[in-house]
Amino acid sequence: RHRLAACGGWMGFDTFMALALYAPGLGYYARGTPVFGQMPQGLHDKGGDLHGAGSDFVTAPEMSALFGQTLARQVAQALQASGTEEVWEFGAGSGALALQLLDTLNAMGVSVRRYTIVDLSATLRARQQATLLTHIAKVHWVDSLPDTMAGVVVGNEVLDAMPVKLLVRLQGVWHERGVVWRGDPTRPGEWVWADKMTDLRPPVEISGAHDYLTEIHPQAEGFVRTLAHHLVRGAVFLLDYGYPEAEYYHEQRHMGTVMCHRSHQVDANPLVDVGSKDITAHINFTGIALAAQEAGLEVLGYTNQAHFLMNCGLLDLMQSASRAERITAQRLVLEHEMGEFFKVIGLGKGPAWEAMGFAHGDKTHRL
Repeated sequence: RHRLAACGGWMGFDTFMALALYAPGLGYYARGTPVFGQMPQGLHDKGGDLHGAGSDFVTAPEMSALFGQTLARQVAQALQASGTEEVWEFGAGSGALALQLLDTLNAMGVSVRRYTIVDLSATLRARQQATLLTHIAKVHWVDSLPDTMAGVVVGNEVLDAMPVKLLVRLQGVWHERGVVWRGDPTRPGEWVWADKMTDLRPPVEISGAHDYLTEIHPQAEGFVRTLAHHLVRGAVFLLDYGYPEAEYYHEQRHMGTVMCHRSHQVDANPLVDVGSKDITAHINFTGIALAAQEAGLEVLGYTNQAHFLMNCGLLDLMQSASRAERITAQRLVLEHEMGEFFKVIGLGKGPAWEAMGFAHGDKTHRL
């Protein structure tokens, strides 16, 4: 509310989302409560004990260690192809993916001189340090990027947590959707939507004359440009949920993609319980690819998570896993689970090479 006053009484949704997620000590990722894992907040385990500090959502590395073990094969190939020895991970969460990658790369005999984590959350950093004790000598945490970097960058569900701008077409006129605070002496205050006319537009024309709500992603695209400017040699692999531009801005997708997660439940109202739940938006992968190319990166490939993991040998790894591990790992590739919902884009700088993760089922032509 102090920030709202500084903004003149109206705040763009991207500013609101950034504060709701990252305000020190108050934002969802900065408040110190665990958010990643299998058990929802407040559920009882089989022994009847209440787990009030459970999780709000599960990511692929928490779901199955086979995710990181499979991704490690692509990382190993990229390290060799680029002649580098450093891995960078953005938004490392609980540290589960870092542990899986480091354990697997070590078992493969792949030299990783340094594993650098970039994470805005001090509380998550502490959790990562505890998880990565066995590799602590080569793991480093940074708050900003060096002038130049060389290596392989990974980011699992990083882009979707970057603030987005909301655009809404009402009766044929485009507005930017923001928020205001409404309250009077007779009732508690609340956040409410407020629209302002704008010159901003989606990257493509939206067919039809109906009202239409959507997002644009200047921060996620800016993040990719920043990576391109700092990366002198190496590769980037970003995994997240989203669509190519033609699907993202389809005329029937008129309600946007912003959603909230808490206790493994989903809702579509980010204006209530601010700071107590995750806020995300799907990714326009065409915008990510174009931003990367404009900044000097090449697109190595784009496909769904199922194709990517199977190309990298997930099925082989499942053969030697336990039955329980195989059942869990199937969720990573099933079409109605993560397999189609999640996508992977690979970007590179340096001599050309063929990334194994896109050997079959590459959908770059659909971007």
